[in-house]
Amino acid sequence: MNAYLTKLMMYHEIHRMKREGFTISRISQTVLLNWRTIKHYLSMSEADFDRFMERQSERTKALHPFEGFVQTRLQQHPETSAAQMHDWLKEKYGDIGAVSPRTVFNFVAWVRQKYNLPKMKELRVYEMVDELHYGSQAQVDFGSYNMRDNAGKRVKVFFFTIVLSRSRYKYIWFSDIHFTSELAVMAHELAFTYFEGIPTEIVYDQDRVFISDENRGDIVLTDGFKAYTRERSFTLRFCRKADPESKGKVENVVKYVKQNFLYNRPFEDISTLNINALAWLGRTANAMPHGVTQKSPVSEWEIEKSFLAPHIAYTSKPQQQPHTLRKDNTLSWKSNFYSVPSGTYQGRGSKVMVSTDDGKIVISDLTGKEICRHTIAAGKGQKIKNTDHTRDKAGAIAALIEQVSDLFDNPQLCKSFLSAIRSQKPRYIRDQVILVRQCIEQNEKQFINLALEYCCQNSISSAMDFKAVIEHYSRLAATEKQQPSSTSINPLNGSLNAETLSEPAKSNINDYETLLSKKS
Repeated sequence: MNAYLTKLMMYHEIHRMKREGFTISRISQTVLLNWRTIKHYLSMSEADFDRFMERQSERTKALHPFEGFVQTRLQQHPETSAAQMHDWLKEKYGDIGAVSPRTVFNFVAWVRQKYNLPKMKELRVYEMVDELHYGSQAQVDFGSYNMRDNAGKRVKVFFFTIVLSRSRYKYIWFSDIHFTSELAVMAHELAFTYFEGIPTEIVYDQDRVFISDENRGDIVLTDGFKAYTRERSFTLRFCRKADPESKGKVENVVKYVKQNFLYNRPFEDISTLNINALAWLGRTANAMPHGVTQKSPVSEWEIEKSFLAPHIAYTSKPQQQPHTLRKDNTLSWKSNFYSVPSGTYQGRGSKVMVSTDDGKIVISDLTGKEICRHTIAAGKGQKIKNTDHTRDKAGAIAALIEQVSDLFDNPQLCKSFLSAIRSQKPRYIRDQVILVRQCIEQNEKQFINLALEYCCQNSISSAMDFKAVIEHYSRLAATEKQQPSSTSINPLNGSLNAETLSEPAKSNINDYETLLSKKS
């Protein structure tokens, strides 16, 4: 069907739906066109639509001069994308004008249709794979799913799944946080307990839970998973990145878990979800005949488990690593911040030991004594802080007030004065109390007591004013010392003191006459 007939049928379908009372929004959702295009079609009569289509057919294409070049390139390289063709045009012809990528895409599509040059996609060659031997292989993968709790709130869960390749016997385990190497080790152990044995080989994709660096094919495992694999007998095989078909059995299990077990299931808590998952494995996933083998996985597992290596419980040894503390008594670990008790930081270079245990981060001192532990946070940039790690500022201030009050002759009066300051200036109470203490250390006690009484009587609640009052009393005392003492020479009682009866010294007149005669 050509483009003209397609648009003509669309035009009549839009008008039919409008006559039947459909809204423009509903028509847009049904015919998959923008609502503006719907309104444009509805505004045209049939004659207007015919003229519109004629103009469309006569419209010249901006890239028409390059039709030959595009045709030749598409014949030589049918898989060429429109974006690459756009770059070739700019490289070949320089400035091709203000042409948008959408214009190039439409023009390339038009050339493909005109000259019958479909885009060729390289096909992957598949062949049927023989069934593996019993106990020889298992495949592992992770998945996530958004559930809803009873209140309708969205809850994201993460799950680990493993399947034995021969019997298709499955196991899943859910977590409410992102999987780490430690959680993955725990999930492996639960799966081996469920399988009653360990397969010879396990296939993984290149997940960062297991791999810290691809290193050009020389896979570098994470420290926790590397330590675990040393203790276990299975070998590891990592499939190519972005190639889920290399482990298709477990990929199908992930899809099966989402569509059969998790779909429309309400979330209660993670423990209940894991219990329900085991029940689902027993009644459905491992009990129903498999679509390929036509045998139930549980019956095949009864045969396969005798080929699995014996499973002995694994006791994980927490690997402690030194980490530097921050001056705010926090620890940066895997892009999150965890608190330690106030006072743990003892200056530059303070370190603690960090390990993990059952989904928790354990922080210890350098001797191995545990300081605290936190639940490992999901995501990045989180700040996890225990309430008992906060410095008790209120207790410290109260102790300081008590200490300063004891320096006064009237401690209770001082407490009242400092309490008034605390209520007026709570943010600066520490500085205010320290200033009062400095005034006590630098001034005489009599002036301090006088200033305290004056401040309390006049409702003064400021350490600076308290200091100013002390200085005022000090200046008054200094001024009184400098003034000369006065003596009453004519008291009303008639008694005369010794100073009154004393006579001033007198000079002899003969001395003056002798001096004057010598000058003359």
